[in-house]
Amino acid sequence: MKTRGLWSTLALVVVLAGLGAYIYFVLNKQTDSSSASKQEKVFPAVASDKIDEVRVSSSGGDSTTLKKENGSWQIVQPAPAKADDNEVNGITSALASIEVTRVIDENATNLNDYGLSNPRIEVDFKAAGDKDYRKLLIGEKTPTGGGLFAMRAGDKRVLSIPAFQESTFDKKTFDLRDKTVIKFDREKVDKVDIVANDKPVDFVKDGGDWKIVKPIAAKADFGSVEGLIGKVQTAQMKSIAADSPSPADLKKFGLDKPQAVVELGAGSSKATLEIGGKAEDNTVYARDAAKPAVVTIDKSLADDLAKGADDYRVKDLFQFRAYNANHVEITRGDQKIVFDRVKGTGDNAPDKWHRSSPTAGDVDRDKVDGVLAKLANMRATSFLDSTAKTGLDTPVMTVYVKFDDNKREEKVSFGKQGDDTYASRGEPGAMKIDAADYTDVNKAIDDIAK
Repeated sequence: MKTRGLWSTLALVVVLAGLGAYIYFVLNKQTDSSSASKQEKVFPAVASDKIDEVRVSSSGGDSTTLKKENGSWQIVQPAPAKADDNEVNGITSALASIEVTRVIDENATNLNDYGLSNPRIEVDFKAAGDKDYRKLLIGEKTPTGGGLFAMRAGDKRVLSIPAFQESTFDKKTFDLRDKTVIKFDREKVDKVDIVANDKPVDFVKDGGDWKIVKPIAAKADFGSVEGLIGKVQTAQMKSIAADSPSPADLKKFGLDKPQAVVELGAGSSKATLEIGGKAEDNTVYARDAAKPAVVTIDKSLADDLAKGADDYRVKDLFQFRAYNANHVEITRGDQKIVFDRVKGTGDNAPDKWHRSSPTAGDVDRDKVDGVLAKLANMRATSFLDSTAKTGLDTPVMTVYVKFDDNKREEKVSFGKQGDDTYASRGEPGAMKIDAADYTDVNKAIDDIAK
């Protein structure tokens, strides 16, 4: 009995060993097969940068032919237009790199089963040296939804490719065109004229700064003006309302009398964008004045153009900062306080602040820097068209500062009217400021005036 049990055990071990070897062999073979399949490209030896012609037939029925000219893609059918290089390059990159997930059928006889007898999507292309188009046909999704049935024209095999590639290839003509609304050389822009709701706001560039010249003469906030120019430059069309609008169309779109017009000058050249009435989905009608087509764009640009001059004015009372101030004069009534920065002597010696009025002597550097920082951080909360009833006719304080090695200077006067505090830096009108900030800076000045 013991011998029989031993033989049974040995037999079982042999069977298990054989089964294990079989499983290992099969799995290993499947792994090798899977790896080989993943390595197979749908279009072997195709380089994306060598593809110079593409034709896309989308599931929506659009057919778009594109050609590369001088390194840039152009739509040639159904109508000539500049193409979106990023969109087209996405297609060519996918054509060159897309891999076969699985071979579904080595010799398909019924393409209806895969939606390939009448493909939903077709992408044809020519690479350098090709006489005829190579074609990728895409049918339905696989039952699991993770793949797409596909095949190459002239190949009997039905393949599976990744489902996420559908969004790469299924492009309408509008998807493939350049959607930039207006083109200009941003680096050369030196003038911006805006008319919105019949109110003009004009800017000119003076050296590296922007100035408001209409409706007032004032400093413009550099970042605000540049930001607006950037928004105009990057405005993207959401749809094309009309390629060749009639006068009646322009009236319907609100472009017979635009609600806003922005003109960007670059030397002798200019580009003009007109904004019309409201369209659907939070958009407005617009057009490049040099072109007939009417498009829709995001309404946010129209909102930005409708801002007044005050929105673009410099809110900071001062441009200097504590680290670059060299000479400071503070006048309060009959009191005049004068400080000068004195360069330190010796290696790595810190600068010092010296007071020459009302009494001579060195002053605690941190305290002076603290006063300068408080002044530099003062901002206008609003702007007034006039200095009437601001107290600026008899200032309670005037601050004069030289900075950047005495190359630049600025002067700001302060006025009081009741509980309100105002300031002027020599521009038309006045700026209202936080009264608490004024009180705070005066206390700090008291501490260094002695």
